[in-house]
Amino acid sequence: MAAPKSWSSDVAAVRRRKHFTLDEAHRALPLVKQIVTDIVRTHDRASNLHAQLEHRLPAPQRGELETNLEKTVDRLNDLVDELKDIGVELKDYRLGLIDFVGKHEGREIYLCWKLGEPAIEHWHELQDGIAGRQPVSLLAR
Repeated sequence: MAAPKSWSSDVAAVRRRKHFTLDEAHRALPLVKQIVTDIVRTHDRASNLHAQLEHRLPAPQRGELETNLEKTVDRLNDLVDELKDIGVELKDYRLGLIDFVGKHEGREIYLCWKLGEPAIEHWHELQDGIAGRQPVSLLAR
């Protein structure tokens, strides 16, 4: 019996997932940082436009805001796609939190970075969130 389509596509996606060493993730970080900076800025703009649309506005002004919001959301999606193409997972639009998938002792882990941090200094298990972050120095042990 064949696996359900959604299940088999999930398995295929996991198999194709890029795995980063810590050095590879650090080499990718300058580009990732630029993209994440743009994501945070663009998300903030989209949030502001959305908030403005919640007010009663004349039709022409509302139409202009809707057009701007649509363009901003399209740009945001393009930026997220750029991260996906690199192999990076965006976890939080506001914080600029991302994960690089890595491997440690035969299992997948996340090498975790947040906008404003100077380098990738943390990692966590896949099921743990930011609260489970541990220093990357523990990976060398």
